[in-house]
Amino acid sequence: MQLRFHTQTAGVSLTAQQPEVNIVRTAIEALAGVLGGTQSLHTNSMDEALALPTERSARIALRTQQVIAHETNVTHVADPLGGSYYVEALTDQMEQMAEEIFAKIDEMGGGSMLEGCIVGIDENWFQGRIADSAYELERAFNRGERTIVGVSKFLEGNEEDQMETLRITNADEQKQRQRLASVKQDRNESAVLDALDRLAKDAVDPEVNLMPALVDASQVYATVGEMMNTMAGVFGRHIEVPTI
Repeated sequence: MQLRFHTQTAGVSLTAQQPEVNIVRTAIEALAGVLGGTQSLHTNSMDEALALPTERSARIALRTQQVIAHETNVTHVADPLGGSYYVEALTDQMEQMAEEIFAKIDEMGGGSMLEGCIVGIDENWFQGRIADSAYELERAFNRGERTIVGVSKFLEGNEEDQMETLRITNADEQKQRQRLASVKQDRNESAVLDALDRLAKDAVDPEVNLMPALVDASQVYATVGEMMNTMAGVFGRHIEVPTI
């Protein structure tokens, strides 16, 4: 069986200070994904720590992928890091850590991974682990054990004016509202209601894959909000309880 997976570069690594340096961070992360064999790749834009990306920054993110694909020849090799002792050791270490987490989830669910995941969400176990990791990483930065270029060291240039960011105006909002209203006016409302009804019925059965119903609903121009509200009517809405 072939494993297919998508990779997105790490938004958490992007900094508001000296945002142009984020191009370098994203390029390294993207190359790591390609070396790891990803079949699908999303590269974040350099200004995403500040705002939604501009057309220019999004184009640079795209060009990053294209340089890797067409100028390095790294995609011509199936497994360029195969046989590396260091990479294999890191893979084994990561696998062991993942298995320990899987075992914990299975234990929380009384032998069921699905139930364990639900318990983990309800009890904020997952969010707690994420918060603990973020806290430890921040402490490492504060102690000087880790470096963020342009933030904790190499601050020259921070006093310069920030790059131009994307601004969403009231006119942009009104334009989008008009487009949405036009779609709703022109679509087949009966087909939309039928598709949403099927989605609701499928959502009741835990054994049914919801993706076909979601695809069908989107093809008759049901909106994301309508589909989400339909599923919320079955599943309810999760409200995260702050963890201290």
